[in-house]
Amino acid sequence: MGTAGKVIKCKAAVLWEPKKPFSIEEMEVAPPKAKEVRIKILATGICRTDDHVIKGTIVAKYPVIVGHEATGIVESIGEGVTTVKPGDKVIPLFLPQCRECNACRNPDGNFCIKSDITGHGVLAEGTTRFTCKGKPVYHFMGTSTFTEYTVVDEFALAKIDAAAPPEKVCLIGCGFSTGYGAAIKTGKVTPGSTCAVFGLGGVGLSVIMGCKSAGAARIIGIDLNKNKFEKAMAVGATECISPKDFTKPISEVLSEMTGNNVGYSFEVIGRLDTMVDALASCHMNYGTSVVVGAPPSADMLTYNPMLLFTGRTWKGCIFGGWKSRDDVPKLVTDFLAKKFDLDLLITHVLPFRNIQEGFELLYSGQSIRTVLTF
Repeated sequence: MGTAGKVIKCKAAVLWEPKKPFSIEEMEVAPPKAKEVRIKILATGICRTDDHVIKGTIVAKYPVIVGHEATGIVESIGEGVTTVKPGDKVIPLFLPQCRECNACRNPDGNFCIKSDITGHGVLAEGTTRFTCKGKPVYHFMGTSTFTEYTVVDEFALAKIDAAAPPEKVCLIGCGFSTGYGAAIKTGKVTPGSTCAVFGLGGVGLSVIMGCKSAGAARIIGIDLNKNKFEKAMAVGATECISPKDFTKPISEVLSEMTGNNVGYSFEVIGRLDTMVDALASCHMNYGTSVVVGAPPSADMLTYNPMLLFTGRTWKGCIFGGWKSRDDVPKLVTDFLAKKFDLDLLITHVLPFRNIQEGFELLYSGQSIRTVLTF
């Protein structure tokens, strides 16, 4: 493309400081340096994790461009890039895969050492590619997709099938993959089992889809908002309950409902109290509980260790346990083969300039996934 090697001026949604609305600004996006790739974003999803940066509950360096669930086209590449070329359709990866660290080399690992979940706000080289009004603007989790153009490290990028519809497969960059993988890869749900899913947002619904795909016989959705029950049933839940309808602890309710037979529970909200509730809800001896929702950065959790002593397994799950560069292209191929339906998760598609409206839909509980298109 004619822009290779040049600074690109484009529109981006900037958070100048926490707890303030987005500001649509003209951004200068520098060319990629060695082992970096500049991408034209085609579609990006609004994820609750982005809202955590707005609220200040996840560490980030401000001003920042958030967004981490997207599809784009490679505009240009830096020196030494070998895995993608200009024109390739790609998904940026907030959880990279360097293929060299201990986690990448372990068959069961996926939490690459190159991940930026501690909020450094720069690429691997140590600086940012964004400038606005003469000031540096920082990256978020190595992706920063709420912009017309972004720059990522080569190890944080997956080349996907050119036929994939960008406004759908962007969900594979975070929400869908996280939930679906929590069930089939991290939790390892078994056929005929009973599952309980706490939180019926986009990721929770993806967990349900994973449980169903794994052959679970009973999938119980749990949420305070009963308006989410219909969609949960549509993607595979067998029944749904609201804790507000009961006076006893939800773990006791689930035990009575299932004859004390919840094999797998999933916390997909990111609240400390529901993490302990979910743990207490799975079978005391052989149950597995998976923490899927991103926890608040500064909080510590207390629980009764007897919940684990009796034999339960408590597992964490980042990005569904997938090795991002290896598995994201396969998930896109599975989507094109109609092995799962992402349309069930997308409730709103808006132009990028309406980003604030997209977040209002999230806050009001009206949306499951809002996708912004460019």
